[in-house]
Amino acid sequence: MEPVDFEIVKKLTADSFLLKIAEKVYSGRRITDEEGLALFEKAPLPYVMLLASYIKEQKTGKKVFFNKNFHIEPTNICIYKCQFCSYRRDKNDTDAWDYSIEEMLNIVRQFQNKDVTEVHIVGGVHPEHDVHFYGKLIREIKKILPGIHVKAFTAIELYFMIKKAKMDMEEGLRTLKAYGLDSIPGGGAEIFDKTIRRQICADKGGADLWLKVHQLAHQNGIPSNATILYGHVEAYKHRIDHMSRLRELQDQTGGFNAFIPLKYKKANNKLSHVGEVPITEDMRNFAVSRIYLDNFAHIKAYWPMLGKEETMLALHAGADDIDGTIEDTTKIYSMAGAEEKNPVMTVSEMVHLVKKAGYIPVERDSVYHELKKY
Repeated sequence: MEPVDFEIVKKLTADSFLLKIAEKVYSGRRITDEEGLALFEKAPLPYVMLLASYIKEQKTGKKVFFNKNFHIEPTNICIYKCQFCSYRRDKNDTDAWDYSIEEMLNIVRQFQNKDVTEVHIVGGVHPEHDVHFYGKLIREIKKILPGIHVKAFTAIELYFMIKKAKMDMEEGLRTLKAYGLDSIPGGGAEIFDKTIRRQICADKGGADLWLKVHQLAHQNGIPSNATILYGHVEAYKHRIDHMSRLRELQDQTGGFNAFIPLKYKKANNKLSHVGEVPITEDMRNFAVSRIYLDNFAHIKAYWPMLGKEETMLALHAGADDIDGTIEDTTKIYSMAGAEEKNPVMTVSEMVHLVKKAGYIPVERDSVYHELKKY
């Protein structure tokens, strides 16, 4: 898709307020919260997708990024009971798991002779494991795979494991960095609004905690990603509020690599009655995110969540990253009913997907250094 001429975009709406937003986008100016809300509530879907595609191409051209990665999910035992979660279990549940360090290292050893650049580690907030348990895991992983980038632990996991070790947050982050932590994923953000959090994750740390952890990480040389969980009981205003707080922190630190919209999936959890939003809503969310988050370099379409066909469509709604090969090592979305039950894509499959969508596949490392164009 070529960058869309402004005159073509103008033909998609007669609304003067929406046209002013398009003028801002084409002149490289930041949109307001009110304008972001209008894109959710009033704008035709083709209009927001074209604006988002224009911004994507201004930032990264025709490139779409992926990496070679695998996941470790240490446990699904968790002290929290989030209403949307299909993953958590109690310790005595028959389908609970709690891997030892050695069991997790056995997963790592499977990749000793494979070309991978990142391991992604997230799981439940285990009641007994502290910074040193997970720090030793990172240290041993890097003995087996010396060049691997360790992206690990949500802000919620970090808060608990650091508190359990009787450290303050900054000391805990520095300790983990010394063990070998390279970056932090964006999970646990959900929706920042307090009223919504009371409905979906009342016992879990709130927005201030999540933002503070990421702020301190950035200040100590640990980059991170950011997420939103959308499509449940929130309203559009809550999505804008969420992104506003992320945009503000990014202005301060510049430490976020990518923003990842995560869709609520209804299977096997206590919010199932709310259903799931349609694909059109997914595309609108990607597009508005790309337009609103002007200081984020990358928007990721997480293919195990979306499925391969919808991921291709998301690339036309402003996304420029599709995550990685995964190697069938994550269960979080498959347990919630995602289309990809055993998520794995070979490099050739990822290259084909991106090219089929009309873009240039680029293998990256975890902080978006380009490794190879296809």
